[in-house]
Amino acid sequence: MTTPPGTGRSADGSLPRSVHAGYALGSLATGAFGTVPGLLLLPYLTDTLGVTAGLAALLVLLPKAWDVLVNPVAGRISDRTRSRWGARRPYLLAAGLALAVLFASIFAAPFGNGSAAAVYVAIAFLATATAFAFFQVPYVAMPAELTADHAERTRLMTWRIAVLALAILVSGAVAPLVVSAGGDGLAGHRWMGLFVAALIALGALGAFLGTRSAPTGTVGESEPTLRAQLAVAGANRPFRALLICFVVQSAGVATILAGVNYFAGQILRDEQSGPTVLFVCFVGPALLVMPIWTRVGARVGKRKALVVASLILAVGALALVAASVLPPVVVYLLVALIGVGYAGQQVFALAMLPDCIADETARTGRRQAGVFTGLWTAGETLGLALGPGIYGLVLQLSGYVSSETGSAAAQSDPARLGVLLGFTLIPALLIAPPILLLRQYTLSPPTGRVDDHVARGNEGHNRHEKGAITS
Repeated sequence: MTTPPGTGRSADGSLPRSVHAGYALGSLATGAFGTVPGLLLLPYLTDTLGVTAGLAALLVLLPKAWDVLVNPVAGRISDRTRSRWGARRPYLLAAGLALAVLFASIFAAPFGNGSAAAVYVAIAFLATATAFAFFQVPYVAMPAELTADHAERTRLMTWRIAVLALAILVSGAVAPLVVSAGGDGLAGHRWMGLFVAALIALGALGAFLGTRSAPTGTVGESEPTLRAQLAVAGANRPFRALLICFVVQSAGVATILAGVNYFAGQILRDEQSGPTVLFVCFVGPALLVMPIWTRVGARVGKRKALVVASLILAVGALALVAASVLPPVVVYLLVALIGVGYAGQQVFALAMLPDCIADETARTGRRQAGVFTGLWTAGETLGLALGPGIYGLVLQLSGYVSSETGSAAAQSDPARLGVLLGFTLIPALLIAPPILLLRQYTLSPPTGRVDDHVARGNEGHNRHEKGAITS
C-alpha cells in the first residue's frame, strides 16, 4: 500500500496506521482529564483540604459547567484558524500542553488547607477546564476532516475508543495508588497531579506528532451563534431525545464515579485498595464486553440495545443499596455488572449520534455535524459536571464531616447512609427514567443521498462527525 507524497493518504484513500495510532493517543489526554477529577477532586476537597461537602460540590461543578459555554467558542475559533498545521493541530499542541501544566497545578496546594486553598483549586480547575475545551473540541472535530470515507472514519474511531478505554482504566486505577504511595494528603495528591499531567502531555504530543502526515481537510461553515445551534438541534426530535437521555445518564454515571472513594472507605471499610478495585471492576468490563455489545446491537438495533444496557446499569446500581450487608466479593461482582451496562450505554449512545447527523442531512440537504457534535460535547460535559455536584449535595444534606488530615473523618450513620444512597439509588434514578425519551428516537428512512454525497468526497460538509463507530 503506497502513500501519495504529501497527502498522508494511501492510493485507495485510507490513512496510514501511524495516523490511526497518533490520533488515538489524544485519548490519553481526554480520558485522563475526563476521569480523574470526577474520581478524586471531590474527596480531595472534603478529606484533605477540609472543605465542606456542599461548597466542594460547587467548586467541582462550576468550572466543568463553564465548559458548556466555552466549547462552542473553542469550536468557532478553531474553525477560523488558518495555519500551516491546519485548523485543528495547533490546538492539540498548545492547549494540550497547557492542559497538562494546569492539571498539575490543581493539586499543587501552594496555600495548604483552608479557604484560600479552596479558592485556589476553583481558579486552577476553571483554567484547566478552559484549556481542555480548546483541546477537546478541535480533537473531536478532526476525524471527519482527515478522511471523507465512512469506513476509514470507523477505523479511526475504533483506535480512539480502544485507547480511551485504556486511558480511563489506567488513570482511574493508578491515580489513587499514586496518592497512597506518595504519602496521602497534600504530598500524595501533588505526585498524583504530576503523574496525570505526564499522561496528558504524552497524549497531546502523540496526537500532534502522529497526525503531522495526515491531510488537514476542509473546514466547513457552522451556525454562527449558540442560539442558532440550539434551533437546529431543537428541530431534530431524535437528536433532542438522545441528547437529553445521554446528559442525564452521564450525570448518573458521574455520580457513581464521584462516590467511589467514599463508598470504599465508609461502606467497604477499605480506604487504601478499595477505590482502585472498585474502579477496575467498573471500567474493566468495557474492555471485555465491547464485541458482545456490538453483536447485540447488530441483532436488536442500537436503540433497544441502549435501553437494555441502561437497565443493566441501573439495576446493578440499585442492587448495591444492600452493599453494607453483602460480602465484598458480591459487591465487586455487582460493580462489574454496572460496568457491563456502562460499556453498552456509552457505545450505543455514541453510535446513534452519527445516525442523527445523517438523518438531518437526508431531511434537509445540509450537513450540521459541527452543530450536533458541539452541543453533544457541551451536554456530555454538563452531565459529567453535575454528577460530583449531586453527590456532594447528598453528602452535605446527610451531615458528612470534612477533614484536613488526608483521611476521612469518622462519620455518623446518616452520613454513611448518604454515602451509600449517593452511590446507588441516586444514580439508578438518573439512569433508568431517561430511556423513556428514546420512544421519540425515530429516524427517517434512508434515501441514499447521504452516502452518495460522501462518496463524492465532499469533505467540507463532514466537519466534526465524532461518533462514526458502528453506523
